[in-house]
Amino acid sequence: MLIRKILIANRGEIAVRIMKSARKMNIPTVAVKTAAEPDAMYLSFADEIIDNTDDTSEIPVFLDIEKLISIALSTGANALHPGYGFLAENAYFAQKCIENGIIFIGPSPDAIYKMGNKTIARKLAMQNKIPLAMGSEGNIADEEEAVVFAEKIGYPVIIKAASGGGGRGMRIVRDENEMVKMFPVARREAEKAFKDPSVFIEKYIENPKHIEFQVLGDTRGNIIHLYERECSIQRKHQKLLEEAPSSALDDKLREEMGNMAVRIAKAVNYHSAGTVEFLLDSDRNFYFMEMNTRIQVEHPVTELITGIDLVEQQIRIANGEALQFEQKDIRINGWAIECRINAEDVQSGFSPSPGRIEKMSMPDYPCVRVDTGVREGSAIVANYDSMIAKLIISGKDRKEVITRCKMALDKVWIKGTKTTLPFFRLLVRNQKFQEGNYTTAFVEKDLEKYYYNSEYEEMLAAWLATKMFIEENLQADSINIDFSEGKEMSPWLLNKRINQF
Repeated sequence: MLIRKILIANRGEIAVRIMKSARKMNIPTVAVKTAAEPDAMYLSFADEIIDNTDDTSEIPVFLDIEKLISIALSTGANALHPGYGFLAENAYFAQKCIENGIIFIGPSPDAIYKMGNKTIARKLAMQNKIPLAMGSEGNIADEEEAVVFAEKIGYPVIIKAASGGGGRGMRIVRDENEMVKMFPVARREAEKAFKDPSVFIEKYIENPKHIEFQVLGDTRGNIIHLYERECSIQRKHQKLLEEAPSSALDDKLREEMGNMAVRIAKAVNYHSAGTVEFLLDSDRNFYFMEMNTRIQVEHPVTELITGIDLVEQQIRIANGEALQFEQKDIRINGWAIECRINAEDVQSGFSPSPGRIEKMSMPDYPCVRVDTGVREGSAIVANYDSMIAKLIISGKDRKEVITRCKMALDKVWIKGTKTTLPFFRLLVRNQKFQEGNYTTAFVEKDLEKYYYNSEYEEMLAAWLATKMFIEENLQADSINIDFSEGKEMSPWLLNKRINQF
């Protein structure tokens, strides 16, 4: 094997996840200890730890290209895994790794650059006859040009950062007045987030489905897809829950979209794991949105329905190995749903809620997978993302998985910070969600009306206190308390009371 040791250029849940796959493959790993998280859980999974707690630099180590390369070279790590976030989609970083003889566990710098620049990605999609929403061929320079172009294609439109993602530098505009106001805001936000103020404009598709396809490619030109993930449960363009497969796709549409995903990946000679994202409108027309050139937060749902370890595949591909399966070998087996449990205050617009995890209990069922980077005593710090854990539930079909979701979510107990748990407890009991009848507008339009509904607050508080007493003192796992089907409840209001118990 070419890869002898891997530097994990990341932290938290994804660092743990990568280390688990590396350990399975008997490849030692190196982790970096930071002053912000000197006792972080991921450190205990590493074979070697570099202490960076005395670093007083304003640049976090996971964004410091020169330091990360220096650590890799000094520890003998001849490979580096960037995870997601931080420098995972930085073409310059990937190139510097290669120049220093370090195997970058990800795609080529060229693919990262081309797919990372949304205007270039759109041009490639056009050249390869991949469906696109109407939009500008290049970047838009100023408000005047933006107004002229928006009037040409018709409002509403969406302004997007050319170098960005995750909702930053993105604004929906419905008329000229909004355009004049929002265009400079989007540019400033793009500059701050990505050090690139460039933006372009697309026709805004109202209430679409957000569907993404997982792709895998090796260095020998073999590229396949591992089917789709449904990612429409989101707020302000931030994903909250994902599932695989999507109930919105039939076999014909699934094949067509999967072929398009492979086509765009081939256009940049893609190798490693990547994700091609589409929007699906109410008439079942789909449009290429972007390609993420990294492992996704939501990759576990794909792993559970295909049986393929995506991180292991990333490592094998980086090692020069060919894919051991073809498209015809990939089958959808069952269903899976992932809930992103974050330290966030739902009532305050899903704002971060840093704190220390005083108590944490997760369900221990065969159908439940928990990916986490924290444990009791861990601090959720403002420096990094607010992820506590990913709760991933699998089953034979969607109905069974939703039933299991209810039970699993009711078994989770986290004390010390506000979390998104109450949101998910409400969501999985919502009729529209259960029917699969939702779009990207669902959370704001259909659930927000419950944000301040306190009708059931006292009852739910009593329910939680009783349930916790039973589980802690009687260990009565056979007792299953559930909400009545179809009741409109606001469980996240319990966040302000949980600390009492």
